[in-house]
Amino acid sequence: MDLRQFRYFVAVARERNFTRAAEVLNMAQPPLSRQIQLLEEDLGVELIIRKSRPVKLTEAGRLFYEQALQILGRVDQVRAATRRVGLNQNSVFSIGFVGSTLYGGLPSLLRRLRQHAPELDIQLLDMISVQQIPALKEGRIDIGFGRLRHNDPNIASTVVREERLVVATPKGTPLAQETGPISMKELAGQRLIVYPKEPRPSYADQVLNLLQSEDVRLSEVQEVREIQTALGLVAADAGICIIPASARQMRADVHCRLIAEERATSPVILSHRMSDRSPHIDLIKQLIADMDGEDPL
Repeated sequence: MDLRQFRYFVAVARERNFTRAAEVLNMAQPPLSRQIQLLEEDLGVELIIRKSRPVKLTEAGRLFYEQALQILGRVDQVRAATRRVGLNQNSVFSIGFVGSTLYGGLPSLLRRLRQHAPELDIQLLDMISVQQIPALKEGRIDIGFGRLRHNDPNIASTVVREERLVVATPKGTPLAQETGPISMKELAGQRLIVYPKEPRPSYADQVLNLLQSEDVRLSEVQEVREIQTALGLVAADAGICIIPASARQMRADVHCRLIAEERATSPVILSHRMSDRSPHIDLIKQLIADMDGEDPL
């Protein structure tokens, strides 16, 4: 497969007609038909039902069409970003983040960063904490917002804040009868849902270590990939979940209570390469300081 075949197929799928697609592509119809045939042979499946008028996509064709649109869109983004950098119009600045920070002050920080540094082409990458360290060292991101402490000498980290934790419980259950703080001891015997399932170590290990330090014995622990899945299972009465306080706004069909113990927190950590002297990193730190108390990260 090559990008030409992706573009040819998308044109046929849009026009539902080989002749019109060939006109749009400014090429003859036979070479277009041949390229689609080669694509199908490469994939080993039929993508287009040619006997129908207009032509129709098979189930495999519909899937390929959706994926081809995403791939071509991404190629166009890469081309545009590369041209901007090459023409000194914009500097690409890549930020890795764990999903839960989107429910805190990260969106506000990004808005302020765009206002103060309009020359930046900000790229956002959803990336769990343990993935951010190698991404920084390999230059795939410039900074990361995670929740995992580390001791890598090549990466500088700053704890932006310690965020309080809450327990998300199914509505209508005994733990949901109260609204006030809840002690970790009261979670004994519960079925706990933790995330992310992998890679480890992760936020899941922070939660499990915290409960273990209080000698809280659970009936069962279920691991899932992401916070959205965990809270969906809580809403379905499949167990409880411990989440950062800012994430309690994610769903209205679960009941959240603050954990009473003050040490029940999860850090929000800003990380960057130790050798990086970019002024944009200093700007971000200053913006975070300005937000403190108003819209904490």
